[in-house]
Amino acid sequence: MTATARPVPLLQRLIKKGGKHFLRWAGGFQARHSLVSTTPVIANTEFSWVTKLEQAYTDIRIELDSLLEHPEDIPAFHQLSPDQKRISRGDNWKTYAFYVYGQRVDDNCALCPRTAAVLDSLPGMKTAMFSILAPHYHIPPHKGPTRAVIRAHLALKVPTDWQKVWIRVDDKILNWKEGEVMLFDDTYEHEVRNDTDETRAVLFIDIDRPMDGIGTLFNRLIIRLIQASSYVKQPLKNLTAWNREHPH
Repeated sequence: MTATARPVPLLQRLIKKGGKHFLRWAGGFQARHSLVSTTPVIANTEFSWVTKLEQAYTDIRIELDSLLEHPEDIPAFHQLSPDQKRISRGDNWKTYAFYVYGQRVDDNCALCPRTAAVLDSLPGMKTAMFSILAPHYHIPPHKGPTRAVIRAHLALKVPTDWQKVWIRVDDKILNWKEGEVMLFDDTYEHEVRNDTDETRAVLFIDIDRPMDGIGTLFNRLIIRLIQASSYVKQPLKNLTAWNREHPH
């Protein structure tokens, strides 16, 4: 039985490795067909919806604060997505998901209706969650899987000593300011550090990268492949189980 069981993990590793090579090639193709900057950090002025998101800060913050009254009901990132176990340890990085690659998490959206309404109004929004980082935690360097999306953070809860909590994207060091959005390309290496005694929380959003015609078609294919993979299906399954065990 042992001999027949071994090829399965090996096959999975080969598929995963091949997928990474493909996504690296795809990143170059996507850069050539992108209608917005492909730099590590992207100017807010390239997206008209940024202002709307920032204007919703107060309503979203109220709903976040309500959730944080019961942090035990919010899962750690790796509890939902096992792929994140290298960078998410213990209860240091909690996530409250609203959308996972286009799949709406109805229970969570119902508990934060104002946040959900804002998210629903954003064109091309694919993934959204509250990302909650514990004091004195470091998210190690890592890269996102695809340039099909652009990462947005709306800063909701920033420690008083804001200069000691930061994100590095490639060679750029950025600090959050409450109520403001930052945009970046997460396929560049990035890491996060919170060297304070306070929690940092953002509304984490992945949104479609604007592309030319062929680029748009290509990105739709990439997103569908990701949606069909365990990278998305397993977190959704785990999230359903978590919400069943932790009813709102």
